[in-house]
Amino acid sequence: MQGLFETRLNLPGPRRGKVRDVYELPDDTGERLLIVATDRISAFDVVMPTAIVGKGRVLTRLSTFWLRFIEQAGICRTHLISEDVGQVPDAAFGTGGTPRDVLAERITIARRARVIPIECVVRGYLEGSGWKEYQASGSVCGVQLPSGLKQCDKLPQPIFTPATKEEQGRHDENISFERASTLVGGPLMERLREVSLQIYNKAADHAAARGVIIADTKFEFGLEGDNPEPMLVDEALTPDSSRFWPAADYQPGRAQRSFDKQYLREYLETLVAKGEWNKQAPGPVIPESVAKATLQKYEEAAERLMR
Repeated sequence: MQGLFETRLNLPGPRRGKVRDVYELPDDTGERLLIVATDRISAFDVVMPTAIVGKGRVLTRLSTFWLRFIEQAGICRTHLISEDVGQVPDAAFGTGGTPRDVLAERITIARRARVIPIECVVRGYLEGSGWKEYQASGSVCGVQLPSGLKQCDKLPQPIFTPATKEEQGRHDENISFERASTLVGGPLMERLREVSLQIYNKAADHAAARGVIIADTKFEFGLEGDNPEPMLVDEALTPDSSRFWPAADYQPGRAQRSFDKQYLREYLETLVAKGEWNKQAPGPVIPESVAKATLQKYEEAAERLMR
């Protein structure tokens, strides 16, 4: 069974992100997008040449669950309109292009928005780039933390640590709240911080009741038309954008077992250590065993969180 690495549709405005292909979806308003989750996977901001077969369907299913969860909680609007592939016009499917059935369970029909160029990262635990920064400075993105914290320690309270949103192939950069405010405006950043923390806290409580720790996650927001209220766009709370840990196995002071692409990152780090890859494009071919194990991590996260 082959994975979906890229799509070809007769629709205007095609563009490719690290994982998703995005098209304009013609209608009377011109304000809808078709977002397709492929089976591509990225690590260290590099898209790997190997598809993780079925990953796009898992991401779409879980992200759709969370987007509805967030809307039903009344926290903010999201870009989600529908995931019904039947709403894609027949004209999108031509000879030699991607068939309609391949898109099933992979699409999001979404509201168009002007994406705010800030990654809204919330950290409830100290790991990844936050752990590295804390070791060097005692703070993360300008947020001073208590001394003596260990790797993967739970923070006294979740912190909002923005990052720049860079083009594909360039690394996002952790920045202070003050610098983010100079980039997009103080009042907007205040609102993004408030909404991001509300989503994280609500989702973390939901996950904790199902034996999953959401260690950290990132959100993207956009502005629609003249509405000044930010709208959640892109994915939400998936293994691509979050660290998920099994609560039963949690122990600070070490790296944690995870339900996300940390498994793939760790494999890639072994290649870096052996001098076989330098974290630059092109990425290395992923062995079938690693690809299958990565998918299993994603599937377990979705199964637990959507109970």
